[in-house]
Amino acid sequence: QVQLVESGGGLVQAGGSLRLSCAASGRTFSRYSMGWFRQAPGKERELVAAINYSGGFTRYGEFVKGRFTISRDNAKNTVYLQMNSLKPEDTAVYYCATTSYGNIRFKVEEYDYWGQGTQVTVSS
Repeated sequence: QVQLVESGGGLVQAGGSLRLSCAASGRTFSRYSMGWFRQAPGKERELVAAINYSGGFTRYGEFVKGRFTISRDNAKNTVYLQMNSLKPEDTAVYYCATTSYGNIRFKVEEYDYWGQGTQVTVSS
C-alpha cells in the first residue's frame, strides 16, 4: 500500500521560508513522478510543482514565479518543496501526491495517491 506522509508545514511571516518534505513508501519511489498541490478554503486544489521520476524535469504553477523549488532524493524516498518569499496568499493545505507515470503530470486526476496534507499559514 502506497503511503505519503508530509511534514514541515507551519506558521511563518510574509517573506519567510518553509521546507516541506514528503516521505513515500509502498512501491518503488524512483519510478514515478511526484507533485505538490495546495488547496485554500473555498478554492480548487491546484498544482504547485511537479517533478519527474529522476528529478531531471520540473514544472511549477504560474503563481510560483521562481519562489519555490521542488526536488527529490530517490535514495531516501522523499520529495521536497522549498518555499521562499512566502506571501499570505500562499496560505493553504499542501498535499504531496504521486502518479503511475514516470514523466510529469499536471492534473489532479492523474495522481493516484495522496498524503494527508500539511497546513501552511503565512501571516502578513
